[in-house]
Amino acid sequence: MLRRELVGVGVIMAVVLAVSAAAGVVWGLLAPTERLRVTQPGRAAVLTGESLHLFDAVGMFLCMGAVVAVLSAVGAWRVRIARGPALVLGVLLASGLGAALMMWIGEGVAGVRHPRSDDPAIGQIIALPAEVGTDLALLVQPFLAALVLLFLAALHPSADLDSGAEGLLGDLRPADVADDYRLPYGAEQYRPSGDFDPSSQPRG
Repeated sequence: MLRRELVGVGVIMAVVLAVSAAAGVVWGLLAPTERLRVTQPGRAAVLTGESLHLFDAVGMFLCMGAVVAVLSAVGAWRVRIARGPALVLGVLLASGLGAALMMWIGEGVAGVRHPRSDDPAIGQIIALPAEVGTDLALLVQPFLAALVLLFLAALHPSADLDSGAEGLLGDLRPADVADDYRLPYGAEQYRPSGDFDPSSQPRG
């Protein structure tokens, strides 16, 4: 059981990293750029309204990280045999690494789309590649993923979170196997309070 749980957590972590990398590619393609006009060698002036794209790029990164976090947490929860502390730690670690991977890949893609010019001509309009600009943005994805897992675990009615399933993808145990417990010897002679047995009454 432990080996299957660890295998399940490892697969989940790999999937989270792959999805985060794909999200980074999408962000690098969609993130808006900041446009400037070259005024003199080595200096440029930001065009009107272009500075707002810095916040737009960070906002898009946060939204995509939040979407990846929610989807990965819900998807990981579907792997019933992996439910437990190892799943939370695995998703938390993979989400943190995934956020860094998404930023690295996204900024790389944005840099390929809009490479920096070494010596642009005066009066030329150049586009700077999108950047996240702050490492605090990397905290959103792992935080939301852990929060969703905590919420799902708190709402689950079963104490073991149905993690004692047969199979990696959560095939349920048969009801006759899960709930068939033998009573201790002699326990069948005791009845719950309120039950009436006429044969147990003394005869007058």
